[in-house]
Amino acid sequence: MKQIQGIAASNGIAIAKAYQLNEPELTYKNKHTENPEQDLERLIKALNISKEDLDKIREHTEQALGKEHAEIFSAHLLILNDPEYINPIKDKINKEMASAEAALESVTNMFVDIFKNMDNAYMRERAADLQDVAKRVMAHLLNIPLPDLALIDEEVIIVAHDLTPSDTAQLNRKYVKGFITDVGGRTSHSAIMARSLEIPAVVGTKNITSTVKQGEPVIIDGTEGKIITQVDEETKNIYQQKLKDFKKQQQLWVKLKDEPTRTKDKIQVELSGNIGTPRDVGSVLENGGEGIGLYRTEFLFMGQAEMPTEDMQFEAYKSVLEMMEDKPVIVRTLDIGGDKEVDYLDLPKEINPFLGFRAIRFCLANEAMFRTQLRALLRSSIHGNLKIMFPMVATLEEFRQAKQLLLEEKENLQKEEIDVADNIEVGIMVEIPSTAILANQFAKEVDFFSIGTNDLIQYTMAADRMNEHVSYLYQPYHPAILNLVHQVIQAAHREGKWVGMCGEMAGDPVAIPILLGLGLDEFSMSASSILPARSQISTLSKQEMEELARTVLKMGTAEEVKKLVKEKTPRSF
Repeated sequence: MKQIQGIAASNGIAIAKAYQLNEPELTYKNKHTENPEQDLERLIKALNISKEDLDKIREHTEQALGKEHAEIFSAHLLILNDPEYINPIKDKINKEMASAEAALESVTNMFVDIFKNMDNAYMRERAADLQDVAKRVMAHLLNIPLPDLALIDEEVIIVAHDLTPSDTAQLNRKYVKGFITDVGGRTSHSAIMARSLEIPAVVGTKNITSTVKQGEPVIIDGTEGKIITQVDEETKNIYQQKLKDFKKQQQLWVKLKDEPTRTKDKIQVELSGNIGTPRDVGSVLENGGEGIGLYRTEFLFMGQAEMPTEDMQFEAYKSVLEMMEDKPVIVRTLDIGGDKEVDYLDLPKEINPFLGFRAIRFCLANEAMFRTQLRALLRSSIHGNLKIMFPMVATLEEFRQAKQLLLEEKENLQKEEIDVADNIEVGIMVEIPSTAILANQFAKEVDFFSIGTNDLIQYTMAADRMNEHVSYLYQPYHPAILNLVHQVIQAAHREGKWVGMCGEMAGDPVAIPILLGLGLDEFSMSASSILPARSQISTLSKQEMEELARTVLKMGTAEEVKKLVKEKTPRSF
């Protein structure tokens, strides 16, 4: 038995064989052929197998994520059927005696260079599509397996250097029992998606990809952040029992599904779920979510060949509102940048993208695109209880400008005789220290705050939350963070406004008692955290937690805070 420590990213235990997600080495020796007919046959076979792959991936993606996400694979299939791309490859084989591999590479590079040098961002995006398609065909020419997460059909644990949000969105939890990465932190988007999918994950292990072999049995303890390799029978039996115990605990939590969220002294708060796509709503409802506290709309824009239309966005927002019926749904407008890239939007390359041209900054500079999203949201508002939230607001001017655009689009829709709900609440994410410090001024103009602690912590502590080397500085319980949260809640309550929290801290069992004592009104978290949080809150006294909060605000370190919370609320752990 060998134990590896990483960062606990998503609770649970998984036992399965490792699936190494590595980029294959697609190199070849022969640039010329002695038998053009044979190479032509090889090319046609590789093209046909690639089409079969893409058909399967498209079908899986449509079932799992919806038609809009599957469209990128339809675009890839069009490339494989395009004579303007395929015929030049065949010509190079027939006329220049090029090998199938060399002909494919040469023609692909030619078109990629053409596309990359075009002024039109949409056409530049075609270069990335073409490279993806060519990589698949090349892999089949070389008989090298090309990993496709959507095609996994047996129980595995993904082992990768990193997983992008779009990678994670393709995971099928029927087969993917968990994942482990070299890099990342608890608040990386792959970790957040793992919690949405309710699969265990451990990240930031530094070198798991060089430690674990393909097909090797692996155990993940996502609660403790442990990975076990070279598994012996005794260890396997221990973790199989732990897995059974965890499932029993989940069954006890399920009994709380339809119960209100109340403290021991009968004070009620709201527990909501964070989602990335409409398909995540089912998990929130199954876990007793009382609303959607954060709908991350950027997943509508990611993994596609082009920007979603107003109608596509409208259908997505409408479906979420209808599924939630009269329960509140807080939709965050497009938040891209940082680690969330969308190729066709042609975001600039920045030295520090987390502090750069992202979220509301990008939207206000791309007004036509932003207005399209606002129109889609406003049109959907009659189908449920919609609230709109702007991300990464740093100044009052940004909020006022964004709200003005929203009001203008509402007026435009009304002129077109399109129904829009009255009194849609409009709020902001509090994730920048300047906003938290000036919360008393913002509170006069917004309808609500939602504290985004993932970014608030990294900006306050000057620690990149994606960097495992400084992960020790990602401290949700640091008194500096707690005092900022307290300041925001106080400012809102003075103006009669409510405050939620949609960062991962909202579902953290150490943070929950403190947040309850600070007066947080709404806790929004990954669906899998809702029932454990409800269970924990039912054991806590609001009055006692207020006293606890007053004490921790005066402390100096996160460790002191954590120690006191565990002493005062032992039943929570």
